[in-house]
Amino acid sequence: MVKAALFDVYGTCVDWHGGMRRAASAMLAEKRLDPSLGTDIAEGWRHRYQPAMERVRSAAEPYRPLDALQLETLADVLDALDLSHHFGAADRAWLNAAWDALPAWPDTTASLQSLKAAMPIAACSNGSVAMMERLAAHAGLPWTMICGAELARSFKPEPEVYLKSCAALGHAPADVIMIACHPDDLDAAAACGLRTGYVPRPDEWGEASVAPDPDPRRFDLHAATLGELVGQIASRAH
Repeated sequence: MVKAALFDVYGTCVDWHGGMRRAASAMLAEKRLDPSLGTDIAEGWRHRYQPAMERVRSAAEPYRPLDALQLETLADVLDALDLSHHFGAADRAWLNAAWDALPAWPDTTASLQSLKAAMPIAACSNGSVAMMERLAAHAGLPWTMICGAELARSFKPEPEVYLKSCAALGHAPADVIMIACHPDDLDAAAACGLRTGYVPRPDEWGEASVAPDPDPRRFDLHAATLGELVGQIASRAH
């Protein structure tokens, strides 16, 4: 039986690519710069996401919340695009805050509400608690609680992120399911004893992206939509 559910957030529950591209493009247009560079800012920023966290995971750098890391990597992105001189501190803070105002995928809120009626649901993100609270308020994500990186003071896929999230929910890993559109996130959760549920998000990197196509037998549950997946999970609730 499944007693609680953890959810990846960026990509799985919200559209980071569309949200960040639009935010960056709007600021570029306001500055009378090429708004098409919004895609380069969004994707360059996300490509630096894992390397920045890996410096913390490897203990090369001390833990700090993701929004602090994001400000640092934004500077690298702007340097690479030769845009640094156009973006002051207030501009960078505004762009960083756009991570807290990403749009939910169309099926996210209703699916989360449906599953919440059957069991506790929690964010298990690399974003900080404050980031997740702001994003939940903006996107209508009805979490029972927020778990993830800040509990463990590390980042996924480190085992303690999943294990401390389960402990915060008060359940053994075997009674908790992790839901994500990222196969590697689910593999790490499974290695910690959690059950796994896969949902594809083919537009996570924009409409021109190529989505992962993993063997569905790799996961405990899988479905074409989040609504279908949470229906499967609810049917296995205690």
